[in-house]
Amino acid sequence: MDKDSEKEKELEIRKMSRGEAEFAIRMANAEGWNPGIHDGELFYEADHEGFFIAEVEGKPIGCASAVAYDDSFGFFGLYVVKPEFRKKGIGMKLTEKCLEYLEDRNIGLDGVVENEKKYQQVMKFRSSYSNLRFEGRGGGKVPDGLVKISKVPFEKLLAYDRKMFPAPRPGFLEKWVNQPDSSAFAALEKGDLKGYGVIRKCRTGYKIGPLFADDQAAAEKIFRALRASVPEETIYLDVPEPNKKAMEIAKRYHMNVMFKTIRMYSRKEPDIELDGVYGVTSFELG
Repeated sequence: MDKDSEKEKELEIRKMSRGEAEFAIRMANAEGWNPGIHDGELFYEADHEGFFIAEVEGKPIGCASAVAYDDSFGFFGLYVVKPEFRKKGIGMKLTEKCLEYLEDRNIGLDGVVENEKKYQQVMKFRSSYSNLRFEGRGGGKVPDGLVKISKVPFEKLLAYDRKMFPAPRPGFLEKWVNQPDSSAFAALEKGDLKGYGVIRKCRTGYKIGPLFADDQAAAEKIFRALRASVPEETIYLDVPEPNKKAMEIAKRYHMNVMFKTIRMYSRKEPDIELDGVYGVTSFELG
């Protein structure tokens, strides 16, 4: 048996169990992605069948997620291989497993800049726009005129979320807005939902996401409430670069760009209201 065949035999790619989702979160943290402290549980609940682990001789050495939100849209993320096992084809095997699972859905991902050409050439994904991660500080006062997310009927929240996200995500969304160590606010006007946002505790500081709103005024009000809920803490906001009004908010509050990702799709860019996306939910799940 030659060495390549031996490697093929040693490598196994299989579905993760719930307990193994924490391995993926540790891998993400090691890459500097700063996951939320409850992300393992919450991400896994989005699609129990869509999380994969790579093992060599029974030891986990890589992971990836492929969340199928419905029959037409999925999202690829949490793609990490331990440094000592890179450039051995393991990442490609994980990718193939994810693509096989998501079948003919339109697939989104947030790729690091250095992998953009690989995703274009090997996976045939198309680049759509950049997302920028901003870092700032919490503080200030919660403005008047907002309500806690628990005051919003869930069906109304779900319908609003669907305008800004390419597929319905009821199971994930219900848990996400009610997760521990988080705050969530909504803007209502005569009973109509005008925006909502969530901030959650991460390994370092807190991340805002999503932050969806009809206009800049509503977005900024929700942002201020989320920011005020974690005084003196480091906060992060992931902003789609085409949304200039979202960029203005980040700059107004003296937030600094840390890095960017490239939002890519396997087919065409979904028909969503991107000008209402002031903060991405997560780079791992879209």
